Parts: sequence; C-alpha cells; structure tokens
Amino acid sequence: MRAYVGAMLALGSVVIRVDNLAGQIEFWSKALGYVVRQPVGEDFALLHPPRGAGPNLSLDAHPSERVVPPRIHLDLYARDQSAEVDRLRGLGARDVHWDRRPSDADYVIMEDPEGNRFCVIDAAQWQGWGVTRGA
Repeated sequence: MRAYVGAMLALGSVVIRVDNLAGQIEFWSKALGYVVRQPVGEDFALLHPPRGAGPNLSLDAHPSERVVPPRIHLDLYARDQSAEVDRLRGLGARDVHWDRRPSDADYVIMEDPEGNRFCVIDAAQWQGWGVTRGA
C-alpha cells in the first residue's frame, strides 16, 4: 500500500486523566513551560506551548483506573537531563525504578504527582527536535 501524501493528520493534543485538575495544571505548566488556554472548565484544561509549536497537553478530570505499567507515556527531551530531572523532582515528580532499565539507558523514568509516568530523555546530542546543542 502506498503512503498517502497530502492531507495528513497531525498530533494535536495528548490527554492525561487526572484527579486534582488544579494541581496537575500547576505541575505540567511548570514542567513544560506551557500556558493554559482559557477558559478552563471544572473538569478539563488545555495547556499549549507559548509559541504554538508542538502538541497540546489536555488534562481531563475524569476517574480512571491506574494501570502499571501504563500503555502509553510521554517522552520529554532534555538538553540537560540531570538539571531537568532535578527540576522536575522539585515540582513533585518522583523517580520510578525498573529492574530491566539498561545501565547505559539515555532515559530516566519518572511520574508526576498523581503517578502518570513519563521519561526524560538525554537529547543533548540530538539534532532535529528543535534544539541544537549550545543553543
């Protein structure tokens, strides 16, 4: 089957189910440097990058069962992984231990204050994700 070139889909928003909407807005807006798009409802908030580049993060205050390991998680790219991991810990994130994590892994597994998992990827050497080394 040929790949369709033309009108394509684009990732617009990643949705995370949360219990404490206000707390998760605070954590994720500080973690990602995102801003809240108004209006914020009682059970939903849309965070977006201040310059408009990249997917939105939607927070949906809707009960859901936590599954470990999760079927999906975020990978966050960092120019300075160690500094970002420390900063995220300061915001309330926690490290997640995984016995099968390779000793030379370029990622650190973490979870937000409600247990939603994400990885912080060491991307200091990467080109092409919008940040170059030394920029």
